[in-house]
Amino acid sequence: MPVLLAIDAAWTATEPSGIALVASCAKGWRCVALAPSYDAFLALASGTPVDWTWPRFSGSVPDVDGLLAGARRLAGAPVDLVTVDMPIATVPITGRRAADDAVSRAYGGRGCSAHTPNPTRPGLLGVSLSAAFAAAGFPIATAAAKVTVAHHLLEVYPHPALLALLRRSYRIPYKVAKTRRYWPSCSRVQRIGALLAEFQAIHDKLLVQFGSLGLPLPQESSIQTLSSLKRYEDALDALVCAWVGSQYMQGNTVAFGDHTAAIWCPQDSTGQK
Repeated sequence: MPVLLAIDAAWTATEPSGIALVASCAKGWRCVALAPSYDAFLALASGTPVDWTWPRFSGSVPDVDGLLAGARRLAGAPVDLVTVDMPIATVPITGRRAADDAVSRAYGGRGCSAHTPNPTRPGLLGVSLSAAFAAAGFPIATAAAKVTVAHHLLEVYPHPALLALLRRSYRIPYKVAKTRRYWPSCSRVQRIGALLAEFQAIHDKLLVQFGSLGLPLPQESSIQTLSSLKRYEDALDALVCAWVGSQYMQGNTVAFGDHTAAIWCPQDSTGQK
């Protein structure tokens, strides 16, 4: 029963990171646990349910050993694979990597170019996270890694993965911080409605992949601020990261990068085999 831990990792310790835990089952895969921050996940592993209406979830430096132990308690089995939405590499990251350029070439025309990392973002946070997972038995899966082999740390990128999951041709407009760019002529209420519609579309596809998600999307009438929706964005991103991990385990991913770093994407999002 493979168990996957997926992290939508914030590039700073001040912002929360979404966490998803999924495991294989007779019908495919199921969502075991979902949380909008490291602390909330650890609390969930200790028996405290996530309160998705909590005023604010805090960021923190990830406790990798604690996350793996908590995941084992929740799943009843050890973690076999970890996926993370964060630039990582076996060498210091000083700027754009071959992986970033490769993904941008493949997906730039569809609005999904890779962000440019630098020595401070994610900086030491990314270095310490990948080092801690490596020490726990999860080395970085570079482009040289053998596909489907477990006990790796995979870098993934939700934007191109969503193209495959939703069968869309262009970048999905679901980022809370970019609603004005997506819908510049719409009111705040209209933008909230449009964003929730995209959340629901992503949620419905993930529901097919993992069954019950434990993510109660809010009603439009209950939303006071757009920023309050960020926790749902992070949780959905974590689930997308988990989905890419499940595709990797089935041999259905492509590695974009080189021997130092790779971004793993679903095959059918590019047509590559």
